[in-house]
Amino acid sequence: MRRPAAGPAGVISAVYNVGDGSRIPIDGRLASVPEQPSRADRALKLQVSMSVRMCRRCLAALLIVGAGALMASCAAKKTIVPTGMLEADKYLFTRGTELAGKKKWLQSREYFRQIVDNYPQSSFRPDAKLGLGDTYLGEGTSESLVLAQNEFKEFLTFFPTNPRADYAQFKLGFTHFRQMPTADRDQTETRQAVVEFALFIQRYPNSTLLPEAKEKLRESRNRLSESDYKVGFFYWRSKWYPGAVDRFRSLLANDPGYARRDAVYFHLADCFVKIGSPAQALPYYDKLIAEFEKSEYLAASQKAAAGIKAQMASEIKK
Repeated sequence: MRRPAAGPAGVISAVYNVGDGSRIPIDGRLASVPEQPSRADRALKLQVSMSVRMCRRCLAALLIVGAGALMASCAAKKTIVPTGMLEADKYLFTRGTELAGKKKWLQSREYFRQIVDNYPQSSFRPDAKLGLGDTYLGEGTSESLVLAQNEFKEFLTFFPTNPRADYAQFKLGFTHFRQMPTADRDQTETRQAVVEFALFIQRYPNSTLLPEAKEKLRESRNRLSESDYKVGFFYWRSKWYPGAVDRFRSLLANDPGYARRDAVYFHLADCFVKIGSPAQALPYYDKLIAEFEKSEYLAASQKAAAGIKAQMASEIKK
């Protein structure tokens, strides 16, 4: 018998150990004790654990086999040229073009890819390369636009004298154009679009795509200049006029054709007025009045210009 233990309500009870792992207090109530697992129990648990692991391995193997079967099936489907077809490359190009016209970009790309990879001597290979770029461009995601850039760059590297090189150069610029951010964000893609469209105009002055390239170049330049204008406007609003003057002058020097240069003229002139140099402000007011028949800044510029001229005239008389 073990030493007495305190029971409920301060009652002292003794506990006897029993061989089956139980304890019997002297008041006759049974107090169970957790049993140690027997050797047979441990063996059973080990067997169950091994069975679970085996099932998991079997499942993984089945998944791998299933994936392999699926890939094999896909590979089989990619044999998309009918048996006995004499002009297989022509067939592939026609089908790829048809699917691209339906905006089925992934399916179209499979046909173009087969020509590029498997028919190195085909006359359709350059156009298929462009088709690959167009399918990525059509998808329009950030990842696919990067892939489109790669396809058009490779075309210009491998087929620089091809009659459709102008198309590749234009589309290369367009892949950057599609990624241009708003004016308050980083303008890396915008700058690259300007570079590619300017290169197009330089290399292909007789291309039928020239008017559209010039339009896209103007839009790209406008976005860059808008970004600079916003910085200058912030300086102007913060009354840091020297910084604003530098930014506005730099903008006009780099992009004299900026679509919203009336705003630049007005705020640049106002900077000179605020720092006490109205004579330097007058040419910019005059430029705005001469170049813009309609502008939100036109009336204010006319009034300011008239005031400066009147002041200058009075000073001359004195």
